[in-house]
Amino acid sequence: MATFGQTKQEREYRIAKAEFPATAINLMDSYLKDVKRLRFYKEIDGKKASYEIKFKKDKLHYSVEFDTEGRLEDVEFIIKPNDIPDDVFDAIENYLNRVHGKHRIKKIQQQYVLEGEAQEVLLKKAFQNLMTTDINYELIIATKDTTGYGTYEVTFNAKGEHLTTRKSVNSNYDHVLYE
Repeated sequence: MATFGQTKQEREYRIAKAEFPATAINLMDSYLKDVKRLRFYKEIDGKKASYEIKFKKDKLHYSVEFDTEGRLEDVEFIIKPNDIPDDVFDAIENYLNRVHGKHRIKKIQQQYVLEGEAQEVLLKKAFQNLMTTDINYELIIATKDTTGYGTYEVTFNAKGEHLTTRKSVNSNYDHVLYE
């Protein structure tokens, strides 16, 4: 199911660890040993709120998102194009060239989304960087379209098939908004 043009406005701001859901902290406790740049955030997108832990571990930049109850939603970490299988990256590039024309990839994240499995199983898969058939790739791209220059968040599945696209909204804030 591919979707395009979702309307979302995200606002993310840093919070203290004490403001973060305790169940999420407990779940992540064993994974937060020897991490660098540990930060806690709250994100509001107009419809829902969520919490996010960001840190660097084993040279990877992680982002782990939870709902307001402290239940795991997804785990993401930043990767490079050569970390994606060649055939999958080719499919992604073909889509981007076809739909967005000239573009520049600003960031790629490998994403593990919780869907029907235990939270601990998903965390184990993500922190072992397992290449499973249910991972997603989330790309931030800069491109020029009929309305001018734009930034998009484009998500693909493990086969390189397009899932969603969101256009970012420019603002005076120090964070990114998506529509």
